[in-house]
Amino acid sequence: MNDAGAAAAVTVPPAPGPSASAAVELRGLTKLYGRKAALDGVDLTVASGAIFGFLGPNGAGKTTTLRILAGLARPTAGSAAVLGRDVLDAGNQIRSQIGFLPDVPGFYGWMTAAEFLRFAGGLFDLDDATLRARVAALLELAGLAGVEARIGAFSRGMKQRLGVAQALINAPRLLLLDEPTSALDPIGRKDVLDMIAALAGRTTVFFSTHILADVERVCDTVAVLDHGRVVAQDTIDGLKQRHGHGQRLLVEVDDPARLVQAVAALPWVALVERSGATLRLTVSDLPTAERALPAVIAAAGLGLRRLEADEVSLEEVFVELVGERRP
Repeated sequence: MNDAGAAAAVTVPPAPGPSASAAVELRGLTKLYGRKAALDGVDLTVASGAIFGFLGPNGAGKTTTLRILAGLARPTAGSAAVLGRDVLDAGNQIRSQIGFLPDVPGFYGWMTAAEFLRFAGGLFDLDDATLRARVAALLELAGLAGVEARIGAFSRGMKQRLGVAQALINAPRLLLLDEPTSALDPIGRKDVLDMIAALAGRTTVFFSTHILADVERVCDTVAVLDHGRVVAQDTIDGLKQRHGHGQRLLVEVDDPARLVQAVAALPWVALVERSGATLRLTVSDLPTAERALPAVIAAAGLGLRRLEADEVSLEEVFVELVGERRP
């Protein structure tokens, strides 16, 4: 083989760069504080237009991840890309397309909400007409229209809603939210979640939270982070199917004790739990169970009062994923 052929034979293709179709892409992302790993080789991809929930217990590394994506911290190893550009190389053109709300947002207490939004919008060189329209719309959306009090007098919930409005002032392509609903009352939470849901398909929303009901309400995909590592990433339905300890049915008959005996030896019944007159059956084959149970109940001479699927909750999946990694 000549020299040219040898060189061609050993040529190593360049490592793939960030995907242009992904709003967020993490590869082997690691962040050390001294000897402690806040992030330990995180791999994660968030598609453009997704509403993405980032779940994890306190100390899992969620805030560190968001700070790296926002350019407020540097990774120790690995890479993080936003909107197709590595965060270390992202210039002002990319950063101007990102909105960010930290877990504890800071404000100028002597400003009003409108003044603060105008100040934030001015940092993006928005023209006067666009800025006025966005400030008015976001104040309305945040429930702060007509509020003339200084921010220093706001409740924490009011500040949180203002923080979300500030993060949207530049109409970002990527919105990073760290615990956006944690300080809000039920009505405030609903308002913020409605804001987030309205962005589906137009803006990629990446938000961390410990409120699982919020994730189930607005997210299409989620990831669970624990001890600096992603332990699962999927759609909510996918997580429930993969990590839900099988599928379950709720069955109510006129004599539950006899039904326990009737189903105990069935090959597709993994677990039987009783609560009063209701049995919860964990099954390995839900379609088979739904077809066969009425016949089993009739053969036992029992009256069927109730038969329905019992969906595994996201909370159960979360506890399974995180709990199994804890002492």
